Amino acid sequence: MPEYAVPTPRRRGRPRGGESGTRDRILGSAVDEFAEHGYDGATIRGIATRAGVDSALVHHYFGTKADLFAEAVGAPMRPDVDVPAILAGPRDELGEHLVRYVLEAWERPDVRKRGVVLLRSALGNRFATPLLASFLSRELLGRIAAELDVPDAELRASLVASQVAGLLIARHVLKLPAVASASVDELIARIAPTVQRYLTE
Repeated sequence: MPEYAVPTPRRRGRPRGGESGTRDRILGSAVDEFAEHGYDGATIRGIATRAGVDSALVHHYFGTKADLFAEAVGAPMRPDVDVPAILAGPRDELGEHLVRYVLEAWERPDVRKRGVVLLRSALGNRFATPLLASFLSRELLGRIAAELDVPDAELRASLVASQVAGLLIARHVLKLPAVASASVDELIARIAPTVQRYLTE
C-alpha cells in the first residue's frame, strides 16, 4: 500500500467521513453563544454543548476561541495573530509598522469590504459593540499592554486603538475626502509619529 494511503487512527473529536453540516452547526452555535454571553463569557465547552459535539471537534475545525470568534464575525484581519510579530520588532519603528500593517491590509478589496461591514455593525449594534470591544481588549490591547511594560500601558494601548480605529472610520466609512484620497504613505507619515508616542514616549 502506498505511504499516502496508510490509514491513520481517528483522533478523539475528529469528524467521521460523511458528517455534513457539523462545521456550520458549530459556527451557528458560536454566534449564539457569543451573542448571549459575550466574548469573555463564551467558552469552547459551551459552544460544543450547544452544537451537540465534543469540545475537541470545535478545536479541530476552528482552533482557539479567538480563531472561532474571528470566523463567526467575519473578521477581515487577525491583529491578535499579526500584531505580536510587529511588537517584537524594533521599538522605535512600532508606530510606523502598526499603521502600515493596518492601512496596507485595508487597501485589499476583500479586507476593506468585510472590514467596513464589521465597523458599521460594531458602531450601530448594541450587541456587536461590546462583543467586538471585549475581543479586542482581551486579544489585542492586552498583548500590546503586556509588551509595553509601563504603568499606563493599558491606556497607551487603548489610545493606539482609538487612533487607528478613527483613521479607518474616517477613510473607509465616513470617507472624508482629504483622508480618503490621501496615499497610504502620506497617512503613515502623519499618523505613525502619534502612535509611536503613545507606545514609547
